[in-house]
Amino acid sequence: MARPYVVILLIVMMAGTALFAGACGVKQVGNLQRHSQSVDVAGARSVRADLRMGAGELNLTGGAYRLMESDFSYNVADLKPEVCYEVSCDTGELSVKQDIIAGVPVGEARNEWDIRFNDEVPTDLNVQMGAGESDLDLDSLTPTGLTLHMGSGKTTVDLTGDYAQDFDASIEGGVGKVTVLLPSEVGARVSAEGGFGKINAEGLRREGDSYVNDAYGDSGVTLNVDIQGGVGQITVKEV
Repeated sequence: MARPYVVILLIVMMAGTALFAGACGVKQVGNLQRHSQSVDVAGARSVRADLRMGAGELNLTGGAYRLMESDFSYNVADLKPEVCYEVSCDTGELSVKQDIIAGVPVGEARNEWDIRFNDEVPTDLNVQMGAGESDLDLDSLTPTGLTLHMGSGKTTVDLTGDYAQDFDASIEGGVGKVTVLLPSEVGARVSAEGGFGKINAEGLRREGDSYVNDAYGDSGVTLNVDIQGGVGQITVKEV
């Protein structure tokens, strides 16, 4: 009988590669295509951003003049992402997503997103990654929340900003490695469960069932991070 963690590993790996295999025929891999797309704030006072990537490489950071400025690269036409944005009651709803694509050859497809957000607009960010690598650099942004679901691969989340208000970050790992960077001047509390993986808490102290930094309880702002690990390694460290 297979061990439980082996079963989970197989399920997640199959889910991550389901985008690239199917009975609908093999998609044609062509020349690398690149296109850029920007979205204006359009009067929104806050934004909910939903990013859904099947598999590939995602780099997210701040520094955008507009609400979002992005560059996409892909060598399968059907991997072109769809960008939608609308504003209702002063709240912007931004969606960047890919449909599930079957029949893309494993190891041959390229799919890369480089997304930059405006630093000043309060943003509630939801990111869903299937398989691949992601680097989420939020240190210059004004986040009101973060939800990250990752399938298989490697993810780094930089939360070292000098934030002006409390916010919650929820990270659900799959198969692979997750690294979360925390600030030293802002109070941070981390609740982590490693599943079948391993948790490393560097520069933090244990307080009950959680890990906290030295600024926790003394700073005017608190960053709450909830991490649910899958199969792999979780590293949380203060920078």
